[in-house]
Amino acid sequence: PLGQGIANAVGLAMAEARLAAEFNRENFPIVDNYTYALTGDGCLMEGVASEAASLAGHLGLGKLILLYDRNEITIEGSTNLAFTEDVGKRFEAYGWTVQYVADGEDTEAIEKAIDNAKADTAHPSLIIVRTQIAHGTPKANSASAHGEPLGADALKAMREFYQWNEEPFAVPDDVKAYFAQLQQVYSKQHAAYDAMFEDYKKAYPELYEKWLAWHEKKLPNALKKDPRLFSSTEPKATRIVSGELLNIFAEYMPNLFGGSADLAPSNKSELKGKGFFSAENRAGANVHFGIREFAMAAICNGIQLYGGFHAYCATFLVFTDYLKPALRLSAIMRQPVVYVMTHDSIGVGEDGPTHQPIEHLAALRATPGVLVFRPADAKETAYSYMMAFEAEKPSVLALTRQNLPQYAETGEGAFKGGYVMKDTPGGKPDVILMASGSEVELVYKAAEVLEAEGIKARVVSMPCLDLFDEQDAGYQETVLPNSVRARVAVEAATAYSWDRYVGLDGETVCIDHYGASAPAGVLFKEFGFTVENVASAAKKSLAKAKR
Repeated sequence: PLGQGIANAVGLAMAEARLAAEFNRENFPIVDNYTYALTGDGCLMEGVASEAASLAGHLGLGKLILLYDRNEITIEGSTNLAFTEDVGKRFEAYGWTVQYVADGEDTEAIEKAIDNAKADTAHPSLIIVRTQIAHGTPKANSASAHGEPLGADALKAMREFYQWNEEPFAVPDDVKAYFAQLQQVYSKQHAAYDAMFEDYKKAYPELYEKWLAWHEKKLPNALKKDPRLFSSTEPKATRIVSGELLNIFAEYMPNLFGGSADLAPSNKSELKGKGFFSAENRAGANVHFGIREFAMAAICNGIQLYGGFHAYCATFLVFTDYLKPALRLSAIMRQPVVYVMTHDSIGVGEDGPTHQPIEHLAALRATPGVLVFRPADAKETAYSYMMAFEAEKPSVLALTRQNLPQYAETGEGAFKGGYVMKDTPGGKPDVILMASGSEVELVYKAAEVLEAEGIKARVVSMPCLDLFDEQDAGYQETVLPNSVRARVAVEAATAYSWDRYVGLDGETVCIDHYGASAPAGVLFKEFGFTVENVASAAKKSLAKAKR
């Protein structure tokens, strides 16, 4: 989609710079490439391009070169209809070096501009190349050439213009010979690089071992067994737990690379003592993305695509609205970017409905190829991170602002997305109470209330509905047996995610309207998130199931 490629390129350039700072040594430039991106008028109208270009200029990404194919035509017509700014001046204000090429057919001028751009390693470069859409055809400089086939007549005219007499899809012998010659040149360069890398392995064996570790996709076993991951005993917000876990993970995974959209103190996403990536410090593991959620996510896609890193980004869950198109591309490209999304419900409190996510969990769960985790305590948060960093797809961690209790019963069942956290004696419940995240506390306590009244209740924690849906029918039956039709799902978000689990006789305790500005405790009570209301919903479901 338009604009995102520019942000991806910024991420690629950042990854190159950091990897080079980590591994290059004198006479061993094992990471050394320029990042090129091709763009058009439409790309530069998109806001994400501006966000990313602004950050690239600030970071001084001098090995990033953007070639702007400026034909001044979009689908509706001339760019004069809606896009008349001086793009060059805008990029100069961002801190880019800007060059102009008057004619897109002048390959020598383009080559010279690229050489100039490569010589300036202190600033990213924009090369504005004036072109004509459908050049050499009767449709030249027309909007119809933008999104429609040229057609047989225009193709015939173009062949005459270029004096091209070859058959369709035929490659002339002189063209083949030219590319064969290029292949020989590049093969020699490739062989020279391979030889240099072999010498590097001998000269710096420890760095080579680190290189292999940075490109390993599986987590170290020592990390998975670190007792600190499961040591929390006091009530704690999962965003706080997340911050502690990220820093433990960073001890084993120095290739973590990411940051927050100006919310690190709230998201708890800073890697302590790891420095911040900047024009002066290419070795920093943290990134100040600024208030640029869309660019942040798209840049992380570029970092992840480059290789050698585990990319992550952070903001409030409600602001997934700003970054969703990039998250969708993470999923399409199967890039395991980790999205650390805190302040996950009306528990945000006084910030009010603009900052309280309602529909967001359902929207994210509806996005194919994305894992959405909403852990109930510290252990589930640790398991969620393990799964997220080993996944072959993007993951979202929805984390609380408010403190949550720690449970003895949470455990490795989280790896299956949903599991029986607490069961009745004999394992034959009258009603099943299921929840994710902060609302597990409500169903846990409601089960105790129901048990005191002689109603046997099973408590099911569902930290990741996506993973639970991937389990076989046999496992799902052990957790949610078809014979138990009385069910209640509880989540401080819209009920849309839960219909397939509660069935016709089930009930949901959810919120299908916007929140309000008040302390979190007041809001939860006002909107029905109480133990008493969950127990009442269970009795209502039992009554329906017995009809």
